[in-house]
Amino acid sequence: MATHKTTHNPAPFGQDPVTRGFIATWPHAEVRDATGRIVWTLAGYEFLDDAEPAPTVHPGLWAHARRNLAHGLFQVTERIYQVRGFDLANMTLIEGDAGVVIIDPLTCAETAEAALRIYREHRGERPVTAVVYSHSHVDHFGGVRGVIDEQDAIRRRVPIIAPAGFVWHTVAENMVAGNAMSRRSQFQFGHTLARGVCAQVDCGLGKSLPHGTVTLIPPTLTIEKDRERHVIDGIEIVFALAPESEAPSEMFFFFPGLRALNLAEIGQHSMHNLCPLRGAQVRDARLWSRYLDEALHEFAPHADVVFAQHNWPTWGQAELSRFIAQQRDLYKYTHDQTVRLMNQGQTAVEIAEVLRLPAELAGVTHAQGYYGTLVHNVKAVVQHYLGWYDGNPARLHALPPVDAGTRYVDYMGGAQALLARAQADFERGEHRWVAEVTAHLVFAEPTHQAARALCAAALEQLGFASESATWRNAYLLAARELRNGVRAGPRRSLGYDLLKAVPMEMFLDCLAVRLVAERASGQVLHLGWRVTDTGEHWSLSLGNAALTYRRTEGDIAVDACIAVSHEELARLLAQGEGVAAALASGIAEGRVGVAGDLSRVQALLAMLEEFEPMFNVVEP
Repeated sequence: MATHKTTHNPAPFGQDPVTRGFIATWPHAEVRDATGRIVWTLAGYEFLDDAEPAPTVHPGLWAHARRNLAHGLFQVTERIYQVRGFDLANMTLIEGDAGVVIIDPLTCAETAEAALRIYREHRGERPVTAVVYSHSHVDHFGGVRGVIDEQDAIRRRVPIIAPAGFVWHTVAENMVAGNAMSRRSQFQFGHTLARGVCAQVDCGLGKSLPHGTVTLIPPTLTIEKDRERHVIDGIEIVFALAPESEAPSEMFFFFPGLRALNLAEIGQHSMHNLCPLRGAQVRDARLWSRYLDEALHEFAPHADVVFAQHNWPTWGQAELSRFIAQQRDLYKYTHDQTVRLMNQGQTAVEIAEVLRLPAELAGVTHAQGYYGTLVHNVKAVVQHYLGWYDGNPARLHALPPVDAGTRYVDYMGGAQALLARAQADFERGEHRWVAEVTAHLVFAEPTHQAARALCAAALEQLGFASESATWRNAYLLAARELRNGVRAGPRRSLGYDLLKAVPMEMFLDCLAVRLVAERASGQVLHLGWRVTDTGEHWSLSLGNAALTYRRTEGDIAVDACIAVSHEELARLLAQGEGVAAALASGIAEGRVGVAGDLSRVQALLAMLEEFEPMFNVVEP
């Protein structure tokens, strides 16, 4: 059985600040779509009613998971409310002179509509007078059509406010590398796992992910300067940009008249990720710490409460200042000590093995790794500065997993000898090593059931011992897939709203990364692309098995020219057929025009592939 180690003493469930300001909730916070399908529910987490941690869950994670189970409508302070536990993120609602300003309309329209409904049940039918997106992650904008109709927003001149770079980064993270990120996010969030003491218990930032309709209304007001002061529906708001922190496009907020500070997602009740397990561009810990320092000195002295778009608030001048300072120092310490050891010649793996939080932070609950961890954040800092290579030429061109695994097994005397020693190590509790060594055998002999079973057992024990919800989820999903195989899943589609926001340049990148080099080798093509509703003209060139593009001033000499509106292209892609199939269907149905040699366009489409959404991760 897994062993647990904790160095802090989390506050018990039900004690302030988790339930402070509670007004009302729905049973299990359950949300259904128009067909009656459950989009979100907290049913299945009843095991967390027990204050005593299960032996299969780290005590720190157990306490954190219980705190994240609080759900419903809460009052933060005068005129400021939050709906928590109806989605991964919180929705913040601020009562203005004429209606309510919404910060972050959650992940999908169904949960956002439900959050607004429970607010209105207890605070009246106030119209939405503004929507603010704090940053470019989907759980903070995807439900916008659940709180406001776009035409109504236009008619009433309701501002949709976002930080600089919001639209680009919103779609960029989902387009080029989206298939890989989506698959890896299953391991991070564990939303395909069952709920239970031997399964998923939390996500760190909240309970899970909803399964609803992701939407987007483009911003009508973009915050471009480091500090901008606006009065929105009678509420004075200071917008503070924090780019390249938790998201590439992010901002936080100060409400001078309400003495309230909203840190968006740069200050949470957990250590955050400098690079999430799902994958992303590495976040800058130095900048992150600096933004928190600015919040501490610029706004905290004038605030009585600090809150965020996940977890719960902190009240009291001294308490909130301490919270922000500790969060600031958490990221600064991680950055500086990693860089110090890096400059002494230690590698990311070596630093992650020895670096510990200082005594001053080791006992602080919100500095613990319930979501991000010090181990993988250290590695992210090294990656930020030095990249993937650890400097040792012995690892400069290492063998891929199947080849290396085959040789490891051979060197260890064969599968049976390896398994015998691994089983003995497992019984001694050497679960990290057993997972590593049996993974070599799984990649060498994927059908070896004893190897899969022992590797799964070791990973499961690592999951049970993990304080981080995301590590636990990753280990337990890996164990399930080794035991039961990979479950089939639908092809991923962003949805019409997000696809409509994709700039043409990014769409052409999506074509280019689907080009199969073997099919394109020796081929030369010159195509034009006219976007009929925006007036854009693009030239596409295929040569040397690479597809390149550039914007042109008008039509140029090409083999063929594709003509389609941006809006129609988004509709076609939203059908979920895949890029090549969607374009082929559009051409066949007359929704996409082709002037010139149609066979040249068809030749390009035949060179493209679609990505397998459920590719193997823990086996070849």
